[in-house]
Amino acid sequence: MIGKDIILALSMRSVRLHFLRSVLAALGIVIGVVAIASIGMMGANMTLSVTEELSDMANKLTVTPYRGGGGGMMMGPGGGGGSSSDDDDDVIDEDQFRDIERITAKYGTAYTVRSESDRVEIGSDTGRATIYGLDAEIIREILTVETGEYPKSTTSVVVGPTLAERLGLKIGSKIDIGDPDEGSTTTVRVVGILEERGMTMDLSTDMAIVGTDRLFVGIYGGEGEYDQVNVVVSDIENVDAVKTAIEEELNRQEDTVTVQDSSRMMESITATVSTMTTFVMAIAGISLLVAAVSIFNVMMMSVNERIREIGILRSIGTQRTEILRMFIYEAGILGLVGAAIGAVASIVIGYIVVLGMVGSTEYFFAPASIGYVPMAMAVGAAICVVTGVYPAWRASNLDPIEALRAE
Repeated sequence: MIGKDIILALSMRSVRLHFLRSVLAALGIVIGVVAIASIGMMGANMTLSVTEELSDMANKLTVTPYRGGGGGMMMGPGGGGGSSSDDDDDVIDEDQFRDIERITAKYGTAYTVRSESDRVEIGSDTGRATIYGLDAEIIREILTVETGEYPKSTTSVVVGPTLAERLGLKIGSKIDIGDPDEGSTTTVRVVGILEERGMTMDLSTDMAIVGTDRLFVGIYGGEGEYDQVNVVVSDIENVDAVKTAIEEELNRQEDTVTVQDSSRMMESITATVSTMTTFVMAIAGISLLVAAVSIFNVMMMSVNERIREIGILRSIGTQRTEILRMFIYEAGILGLVGAAIGAVASIVIGYIVVLGMVGSTEYFFAPASIGYVPMAMAVGAAICVVTGVYPAWRASNLDPIEALRAE
């Protein structure tokens, strides 16, 4: 009987003797591990980044008019609430706002939002933008001006950075709001450019024009009517209580408002990202299937080339299980080497992929992200071992006499 160390030595000897063939077989595992790990890390980083961004809004509630089966999810231009309407069912009135304000008084603050998507003209350039109308004090409290100042009159506005860049706006630029073919236009002057806010549930100001309530009502009317009410809760632990209280008060007789928090949006986005990541990882897994075929081919060739060697080993007392183990060791060596090289390459390539696709590597070494590396290694190594089982079984079941006769 041959000891286990000798069996392992024979397996390593076979890999060395057919080095180039072994390298090419292991290369398939390397590619598969890199593909799966890199895509998994990219998806994890996207999910963590979005979750962190939405968590910053976890203490905010958005109250919008109830719109039937849609559950109030139809938000207005730029994600900041529905556009103004003459239909009372599509707005929150002054009495409803006072009720919301009363409920939230001990938990935080509530403020109204008016919004409309409209045509804007800057010199010879035209486009569309979301127009927000907010209380002047609220503008100062919730928005940060990067350059310039806050609006002080009904003819001054602040604009989002994306809109400013796209339309070439700067401090002092004049904007004509409205379509001259459909009626009068209103000219306002840019006095400030806001800091970038990114994806938000309450106000999406990056592509918007923000002015005072008086400016908005002067353009579109709707005194005492609001497209949405935003609630900022001081303690995140009270968010559910505030949401329930508003719904019970305003929807007592019939559904009149919908109260949203970031949890539903977070769940929807993370589920979508997870589904996309899983789908792309499944496609990347095809490379491991190709690698499995390559490993199988290498192992079958190894068995066919070593039939006489197997016969000699069997004739000196080597057991079938030891022959089986010898070839499985060989497949395992290819898998482990390929998986190890793939893991190192995954960290390097994954870092580049995450930086390019997500734009930040802040969460690259988070457990949910870096955990894809050992997972991909385990999958790659396991595929090698499983693929080598049949060739190993075939080798162990060769008839010793027939094997010794082989040329």
